[in-house]
Amino acid sequence: MNGLTGTGALARLALRRDRALIPVWVAVLGLLPVVLAVSFADLYPTATERQEFFATSARDGTFTALYGPLRGSSLGELITWRAGFLPVVVGLISLLVVIRHTRAEEEAGRRELVGATVVGRHAGLAAALAVTCAADLAVALVVTITLIGKDLPAAGSLALGMQLAAAGWVFAAVGAVAAQVTTGAGGARGIGAAVLGAAYAARIAGDRGDSPGWAWLSWLSPIGLVQRIHPYGAQRWWLLAPVATVVAVLVGVAVGLAARRDLGAGLLPDRPGRAGATPALRSPLAVAWRLHRGLFAAWIAGFALLGAVFGGVANGVGDLVGDNPTLRDVFTRLGGRSAIVDAYLASVMSIMAMIAAGYAIQAVLRLRVEETGGRAEPILATAVGRLRWAAGHLLIAALGPGIALLTAGAVTGLVYGLSSGDVGRELPHAVRLAAGQLPAVAVLAAIAVTLFGLLPRLCAMSWAALSACVLLGLVGAGAGASHWLLDVSPFTHTTGASGGSVSAVALAVLTLLAAALAAAGLAGLRRRDIPAS
Repeated sequence: MNGLTGTGALARLALRRDRALIPVWVAVLGLLPVVLAVSFADLYPTATERQEFFATSARDGTFTALYGPLRGSSLGELITWRAGFLPVVVGLISLLVVIRHTRAEEEAGRRELVGATVVGRHAGLAAALAVTCAADLAVALVVTITLIGKDLPAAGSLALGMQLAAAGWVFAAVGAVAAQVTTGAGGARGIGAAVLGAAYAARIAGDRGDSPGWAWLSWLSPIGLVQRIHPYGAQRWWLLAPVATVVAVLVGVAVGLAARRDLGAGLLPDRPGRAGATPALRSPLAVAWRLHRGLFAAWIAGFALLGAVFGGVANGVGDLVGDNPTLRDVFTRLGGRSAIVDAYLASVMSIMAMIAAGYAIQAVLRLRVEETGGRAEPILATAVGRLRWAAGHLLIAALGPGIALLTAGAVTGLVYGLSSGDVGRELPHAVRLAAGQLPAVAVLAAIAVTLFGLLPRLCAMSWAALSACVLLGLVGAGAGASHWLLDVSPFTHTTGASGGSVSAVALAVLTLLAAALAAAGLAGLRRRDIPAS
């Protein structure tokens, strides 16, 4: 039996487990560039308007940090620039999926059971990489086909798709290495996310450096490297060769490490803990906090950074609008009778609320991880009841995203207020906009609670609900979706008035809906088997 025996069977198993995740992943990321194409074509229909946009945006350092340098004014180049953050998203999803099917399987004990059958040592790693890379390639194909359908050059469309796929392949390999380093999936995710963050930071430093001597940092970053393919410009296809080399080296390192470690072990040994629990760990809430605190700190820091970036961009929104009446009308309609910048801030808070909903879902589903990992039963065998055990995690799932979102609002308002000279107005205004999004976040978290309590095997569908909201928010309006379909997303009701006031009735209804969904989930938890069969 060789090391790859059983790879096909494990790949089919991975596809079955991710049968809801992968189609959503491919559809959302694959369709976003064509949505950008429609948006730019509507807002800047003439070459002159696109040239004016290019002249303004290319000088904006904050936009360069977000998306990379803007190198031309053609429709394809504008799409490529505006999609500059997509390689980061594709990379993040890719490394998380690889870790899910490698280290997380070992941590849960399933890899040991599978390994007792006719399965090679490296089959699990090979299957995870094959499935992930195939999904990245599917994203590239969707991008290529849809952009060609919008009459964009075929070669450039294919190059843009391959740019995204190449970023995904690099960080899938990063996830494969990270999975060999630690004994826990959480640690592997942290290492992978840190590498991704460092790559993004290096790209920013290289693109925004005051001296040309900083450009080498961007060339060293996988994100910066794939963005230099220039899909609708120079089309540097040869850059795929160093990307492939990096992927091959990382996969080779991962295979070498996997061959030299014991199953379940990692390159970094576990740190022994205390022989006995401290008084601070003698309640379900304290245990939940111990499990969530690292994630909480990471999300708070990330939201503060996003707030600083979006707050810095806000001061230049008026300049970007310029004399374009179409764009001015879009921003004004988003904010009702409010100012253009207020409408921009409101739309930014809606985007950050969707990200916060992802944090809320992740925190809720920690309950399912504890259940399937066999750590819930010992706790429930004591005097701790099911609802008390769940309450600790749900309290953090409620407070954590709320604090993160309010932090983002405060930092956004502070940064923009300092640049505009009116902190007294902008800081509380941005915080109010962030607070208005909390009921929508609560609804998504409550959907996760409902699935956990009533249909635990379908918990992953809570991510599908969030993906649908993101798709409706980013694509629905531009695609001309009907109002009743847009109203399915709770974020429609917390952003409809944007810069102005949000309906108190809508917020109350969303809050009651979240409470009802959560109550149904907790009622189901009291009655079902643990662990669920």
